[in-house]
Amino acid sequence: MRIGIYGGSFNPPHAGHVHAAENAVKCLSLDELIIMPAREPPHKTLSANSPTPAERAVLCELAFSPVAHARVSTLELEREEVSYTADTVSQLRAQFPDAEFFLLLGTDMLASFTSWYAFETILQNCALAVFCRAEGDEKVIAPAVDELREKFGARITFVPFPPIDASSTDLRAALAEAKKPADLPEAVYAEIIRLRCYGAKPEPEWLRAQSYACLKPNRIPHVRGTELTAVHLAERWGANVEDAAEAAILHDITKKLDLNEQLLLCERYGIINDTSEAENAKLLHAKTGAAFARERFGVSDAVYDAIRWHTTGRAGMTLLEKVIYMADYIEPNRDFPGVEKLRALAESDLDAAMILGLEMSLEDLRSYGISPHVNSLEALDAMREICRTE
Repeated sequence: MRIGIYGGSFNPPHAGHVHAAENAVKCLSLDELIIMPAREPPHKTLSANSPTPAERAVLCELAFSPVAHARVSTLELEREEVSYTADTVSQLRAQFPDAEFFLLLGTDMLASFTSWYAFETILQNCALAVFCRAEGDEKVIAPAVDELREKFGARITFVPFPPIDASSTDLRAALAEAKKPADLPEAVYAEIIRLRCYGAKPEPEWLRAQSYACLKPNRIPHVRGTELTAVHLAERWGANVEDAAEAAILHDITKKLDLNEQLLLCERYGIINDTSEAENAKLLHAKTGAAFARERFGVSDAVYDAIRWHTTGRAGMTLLEKVIYMADYIEPNRDFPGVEKLRALAESDLDAAMILGLEMSLEDLRSYGISPHVNSLEALDAMREICRTE
């Protein structure tokens, strides 16, 4: 049985790692390729905001799932101390005494291989399979290869493959800037956004696509209009613009679900409803939407609350909550008596606009014989109190 061992921090795993794994399986005719993420690599410190060991294992599972014969091992992640390859290959040798092992590594690692902890133990248990990233690599590292072969009896083979110029450091930086790197597999990117590791922020166009896929087509113009208005109001009044855009993009994400579907989501998320909410899908979608957005996209508490309260409002609303409530109300596709007055007021006095908007909303509900929700009544009283004391 021919088994490859591909170790690294994989922080995060990217297309370059996957491409290397695929080439190794093919060139070495491997029966199995063990992906071995390290808990604490001895040669580097994991970046800030890195995922936990368990989360990194999931990212590797997602990244390498298309690679034939590959499986992710948590052997090193389960160690409490620094991971040493010598310990790993000794454990694997004990598990598979008759296997032929190949340790995958780059030419840069081969050049410093004799400085590795207990490197001779590795050579006793494994052949070295070296990735040649460019033509001429074999000549560059020839002195190191000769030394390992002559002094230590190393078995060394080469795995040629056209490199993918991907850097985990660059990917982490891009993620923190709300960019979606092309070298991250889609499933890995989605999981990173859900976890919000590396300080990742969702790329707006990607988040729109995710949100719009959950909407009825005729709802999309409203959501887009709400986003544009929310960004404008956030800039006008000093709210966090990225949070405003994110909340607006996601605010109606469960809107298309009927009452029974909304109630099932409430049960799933442990949401407790009062009598009026349990009978009204329009009230529930703000609560289930906030919970779904947190589960699926890892939204912050501020964004969660902005989605949660965008329908009824509440007493003590934050600036972001007011921005989303008002953006939902006055976005360009809205057309009702008084909307132009409300839009103008939102430019000059956001709190006054909130009072007028809540009054209009409550009056509209009463005209249909619908009792306003207590949260809306409390929101209006609170806003009036704020304006009286200013």
